[in-house]
Order: sequence, then C-alpha cells, then structure tokens
Amino acid sequence: MTKNTNPVPEGFHTVTPYLVVPAVPKLIDFLKQAFDAQELQRHPRPDGTVQHAEVRIGDSIIMMGEPQPPQKSIPAMILLYVADPDALYQRALKAGATSLREPADQPYGDRIGGVEDPTGNQWWVAKRLAKAD
Repeated sequence: MTKNTNPVPEGFHTVTPYLVVPAVPKLIDFLKQAFDAQELQRHPRPDGTVQHAEVRIGDSIIMMGEPQPPQKSIPAMILLYVADPDALYQRALKAGATSLREPADQPYGDRIGGVEDPTGNQWWVAKRLAKAD
C-alpha cells in the first residue's frame, strides 16, 4: 500500500463547504434543478434523516447533513462563479429559490445576483466582468 502524502481527497479543494440544514433531500433536489448538481453520496441515519451527503457543482464538492439535537442548523452563504449569472438566477427561482437581489454589475468588477434556497442557504451567482482596480 502506497502512503498518500496529499491530505486533500481527490476531487476536493482545500476549502469545502459543509451545510447543516433540515430537509437535506429537498436541498439536494433543489441543487440538482437549479445548479446541475451531481449527487455523489447520501448516508441516511436509522430515523431516515441524512447524516452525510455530498454533491458536486461545477468543479467543487459541497457536503451536507441534517442537524440532530442539540445541534442547530448552520446555513451558509456560497458564491458560484458561472458563465451566465442571469440565466442561473432565473433557473434557481424556477427551482424554488427566493430572490435576494437580481443580477447587476458591481463596481468591483463582477455581475452578481443572489437567491435563498428552501433550507435557508444563500447562493450568490456571479461572473467576473473586469479586473478590479
């Protein structure tokens, strides 16, 4: 057996978001519809809640699980760089998201808009338009 000297698993990046929210199956369905997420794995607990799941969006993996008392939900704010933030914003709304802000050009060089998914996470979709000064 060869010893692995890389502490980061294959396919992951140094930083990996981990969402702890109720209704993980609903979140996974939303991510598939809104962002073309690919479900990589799902591990249910005996009570049917999801202990751990992973999806891939683009080149990034997001982990998630449902809280168990006394643990509380830990929704997140996540930024996705995409080719067309306007189209992805509309797609997320159709998948059940709530608008936080319509896409607009920003002085720092991005076009960005935001939505909130059905479990309380905020997703900001952006495209770099110009190099910031």
